Amino acid sequence: MARMIRQLDDEALEKPFNKQQFFRLLAYMKPFKKQVIASLVLMVVAMACSLASPYLMSRAIGELENKALDALPLLLGGMVLVALIGALCTRQRIRWMDHAGRKALATLREDLFHHIQGMSFSFFDTRSAGKLLVRVINDVNSLNDLFTNGIVNVLIECITMVMLLVIMLIVNWKLTLIAMCIIPLLMLILFKLKRVMRLRWQKVRLKTSTMNGYLHESLTGMRVTEAFVREDENADTFRNVNSDIRTNWMKAVTINHIFWPALDMTGSIGTVLVYIFGVHFMQGSGLALADLLLLIWYLGRFWEPLNVLSNFYNSLLSAMASMERIFEIMDTPSDIQDQEGAKPIPPIQGNVTFDHVTFSYDNEKIILKDVSFDIPAGQTIALVGPTGAGKSTVVNLISRFYDVNEGRVLIDGHDIRDIQLFSLRKQMSVMMQDSFIFSGTLMENIRYGRLDATDEEVIEAAKMVSAHDFIMKMPKGYQTEVNERGSSLSQGQRQLISFARALLNDPKILILDEATSSIDTKTEMLIQKALDVLLKGRTSFVIAHRLSTIRNADCIMVVQDGKIAERGNHEELIKLPGGHYRGLCEAQYRFMAADEE
Repeated sequence: MARMIRQLDDEALEKPFNKQQFFRLLAYMKPFKKQVIASLVLMVVAMACSLASPYLMSRAIGELENKALDALPLLLGGMVLVALIGALCTRQRIRWMDHAGRKALATLREDLFHHIQGMSFSFFDTRSAGKLLVRVINDVNSLNDLFTNGIVNVLIECITMVMLLVIMLIVNWKLTLIAMCIIPLLMLILFKLKRVMRLRWQKVRLKTSTMNGYLHESLTGMRVTEAFVREDENADTFRNVNSDIRTNWMKAVTINHIFWPALDMTGSIGTVLVYIFGVHFMQGSGLALADLLLLIWYLGRFWEPLNVLSNFYNSLLSAMASMERIFEIMDTPSDIQDQEGAKPIPPIQGNVTFDHVTFSYDNEKIILKDVSFDIPAGQTIALVGPTGAGKSTVVNLISRFYDVNEGRVLIDGHDIRDIQLFSLRKQMSVMMQDSFIFSGTLMENIRYGRLDATDEEVIEAAKMVSAHDFIMKMPKGYQTEVNERGSSLSQGQRQLISFARALLNDPKILILDEATSSIDTKTEMLIQKALDVLLKGRTSFVIAHRLSTIRNADCIMVVQDGKIAERGNHEELIKLPGGHYRGLCEAQYRFMAADEE
């Protein structure tokens, strides 16, 4: 278990800022350029209002100091007006930016999901579903602040700092320079502590990603956990993962608690200096109280953009880390994709040819070695052999879930690498050993094979595979809701639903990969008659161990050590002395006899 956690935790910390990827990310905001520009205008207006309010206040104090009250109502009314305008502009800006940012994030998430759906099987062989979930959900969500307010706020705060500095220099340049003398100390604190903060928050995000991956694996494998009574061990592992997050979070918060007081302290030092020298200037240089207060108010406002910029720096680092992980997935090309100039395949007849095919999953261990065969359209081919011999590899190559290393796979004389994937797989149906049932109704699960099928066609497909009777016994028949992976159905029922789904597509090539492995004998007898009809007229590849499923096949191919060791029908192969198929049959007969006894 500890090793599994180390594998989940095996991710590099975030890389330095990547400008190219940052601008690539900003491109998702391009469709909302008008909204962003309008939001910037509103922010400028709101900023001007926020700067005008202290000025009006200082003028009001000056009026009181001079005992001239005629303009006081006008100044107070002006303060209320600019506050109202600023609030309305800020409210509208937030609405516009939130809408634009959310739409941009939705587009990014859709692009990421679309890319993941187009990846080959080899991509999913090397990546856990938990980490892909983190990319699509957590990493995209972490970009929210950057899209909705981050960039616009930083632009405005930078403009605000410049304007404040100019105004303060105009009010009293000497006091402004005195206040700015603490900036070198402030920069020292920023550079010393920000790197430590960045690394600690990076670690928090890394540990959180680890927990997400572990949670997904634990919840997916809960039945195995309970079957082997591993609840306590899993709880200990989760406690350790959770403790890592808490420990690293507290370390990050601790450095935060040092940074922000230090930032406030340096700002306070600057303000104290202004007070000290301001009083001196009031006595000697005739500095007005209103101007001193105005300078102090503006000085307090001057430190706020520094806080915003510091927070933005942290958010930017977090966003860039997520951005790199997202684009790492999106920039990973699929091993299986349409080649340039690929054309749709004409309606398939069903001739399948392997021309000296050699294949390896990892370019090290050879799974198929120089395999050649030619299957005429309409035949049923049974693939038998020991586990790991390469039976599933044969059908995976026909569906082009993987590409051959050497040789060619031909359908009706067309190299499948030269035709469009969609047009190929649209005319095929594949039923895997692991029958996946989606959340939704039984009707929707069967219709997944052909989305435009009518209810009558769905019901007819279910009847042909003997699924109709058990479906009608369900609480709501075909409208019965099932959970993800069909936990409320038996394994045999799930396979019958998947079988109906595959047959509804009316494929020219049908692949059954251990499709009847978990169906009881009674159910198998029911679907055998349907198979005799349904397999007729289409090329079918059946991987099975039960003799009742394969003995009626037109051709049986024994796959052993990556080659076709034997080939023929049941009667031909059963006569081969010492043959593998004959040995398989004899072993099953002995097992059935022992079971009867």
